[in-house]
Amino acid sequence: MPQPEDSPATSKPADDDTVILSDVLGRDRSINIFAGFTRDFATVTRRFEDSSLNTTILAPINSAIMALPRKPWEDPEDYDNLGMDAYKGEDGEERARNNVKKFVEAHVVPASPWKEGDKLKTLAGGETWWEMNNGVKMVILLLVLLFSRSLTLLADTTWEY
Repeated sequence: MPQPEDSPATSKPADDDTVILSDVLGRDRSINIFAGFTRDFATVTRRFEDSSLNTTILAPINSAIMALPRKPWEDPEDYDNLGMDAYKGEDGEERARNNVKKFVEAHVVPASPWKEGDKLKTLAGGETWWEMNNGVKMVILLLVLLFSRSLTLLADTTWEY
């Protein structure tokens, strides 16, 4: 039976000379929370396993994820509309899963290499670009689909490389 589009995928080993993103992502312990989230979505996993698809991952480090005001699966609108039980039961689990998928896709850019100033869309639809500022690469990410109510707080997020 074929897997549903977003069911977790299984890894296909690359040949000996190929380095694929899924291998690199799994090696860095500082981003293992984000890496774990990515493995739950077959479309993302397949992209990371396909060496023919150029991809940039803006992986937040574990401490950044833990410092978020809410968990990546929480959306304030879900709580406003459904109360504290927003993530209970099958419907709640599906809501949480969709929110995590948006979070992951907001950190994946379907391009690499990526020229300074080029404005690209993430898989979630947000706009991002990078620029040099005093010798440091600054990534600007517009989180347009992450959480609808928190847009004013998260409209421009900047990471340093």
